[in-house]
Amino acid sequence: MADSTESMVELRAALDACERRVHGILETAVNAIITINARGVIETVNEATVRIFGYTREEMVGQNVSLLMPSPYREQHDQYLDNYHRTGERKIIGIGREALAQRKDGSLFPIDLSVGQVELPQGRIYTGIIRDLSDRKALEEKILTISEEEQSRIGQDIHDDLCQQLAAIGCLAKVVYQRLTASNVPEALQLAEITRLITQANARAREMSRGLMPVVLDSEGLMAALADLASSTERIFRVSCPFRCDPPVQVGDNKMATQFYRIAQEAVANAIKHSRADRIEIGLALSQGMITLSIRDNGIGIPDHSPSKGTGMGLLTMSHRARMMGGTLSVEPDRFGGTMVRCTAPATLSPTAPP
Repeated sequence: MADSTESMVELRAALDACERRVHGILETAVNAIITINARGVIETVNEATVRIFGYTREEMVGQNVSLLMPSPYREQHDQYLDNYHRTGERKIIGIGREALAQRKDGSLFPIDLSVGQVELPQGRIYTGIIRDLSDRKALEEKILTISEEEQSRIGQDIHDDLCQQLAAIGCLAKVVYQRLTASNVPEALQLAEITRLITQANARAREMSRGLMPVVLDSEGLMAALADLASSTERIFRVSCPFRCDPPVQVGDNKMATQFYRIAQEAVANAIKHSRADRIEIGLALSQGMITLSIRDNGIGIPDHSPSKGTGMGLLTMSHRARMMGGTLSVEPDRFGGTMVRCTAPATLSPTAPP
């Protein structure tokens, strides 16, 4: 009997030591660790969760985990859990993804979210591990800003220097052509062709300079820029390229507008270069607080339709730009043939700014 009691005491001591060890590991973890039940109610949080989100433990435990999410994800979370319980279809669980979270003060910040599940006798629980990506995103945004500024500088140089020189050369060539024509010199026809090519090169250089310049918000902003991209694509590459945006979609943030525009540029360029398409459709739509940019072509498609697996810099850059807006990018075969590129992002959210 004494031996049994002594064994129980040793077992309890071992369990207590194990519990203290696990508790110590969780409390000293750099990343936020949260457990929720099958109804989405928070059961436990570690110290990092308190530090990252700004709530006390008492303010979080017992609340729905959607407390830590911005709209529209907050309203969609319970529906996602219900759908997962019914169908087993996973969108985050066991996969992980980048997302947006919301602090107590209302500010938004980007996170890397990994979710796992455990079946216990008392029911299923989910464990979320959250890493704050604010510093990394700020660095990525700075690098992207530098790239945009350099592109803008090159575009300005082409417009102000190269285009002006080509225009001057074209004027001189035209004057010489007129003189040769008046003198009935046979070489006048050759000079006429040279003048035409110079004028064409000047127009192409101006198109390039506009493509390198950032989106400028005016009365129509992104819509006007995409419409111009569509018309210049038709004019330069001799393909059909309609732009559809009905009803109008206003994007008031210039950075977001620029990211959408650059994604459209890259997708159109890919369709021209790789898919041999003769029709490209650009679409912009707003639905349930989400802006969707779509670029559809009727070409031969691309070898790898997954931006997460693709090694092409174009796909990686487009995916990165989408994440900078707190959005997602998909590249997949279109049901009518060809390829569909779709970027969806919150209409009013920015990864680094409060709503």
